[in-house]
Amino acid sequence: MRYKITVGQLVRQLQNFDPDLPVCLAINPDWPYAHRIGRILEITGSNEAVYIAEDGQECVLPPAVRNQLDWANV
Repeated sequence: MRYKITVGQLVRQLQNFDPDLPVCLAINPDWPYAHRIGRILEITGSNEAVYIAEDGQECVLPPAVRNQLDWANV
């Protein structure tokens, strides 16, 4: 199920983790790489949102991550 996550929801979820851990994005099940997070910007107006930019590939996602995301058989 797809849904929009708010800044508050993201902050609450991240508060459960060690603050010194790196954060990566898992973007595409067909090309399962971890991606670095780049700039984070707030845009106002009709497209108001906070945007998190991708800043390059880090590594192939470990099988355990793909399994947790249900990407193992994609």
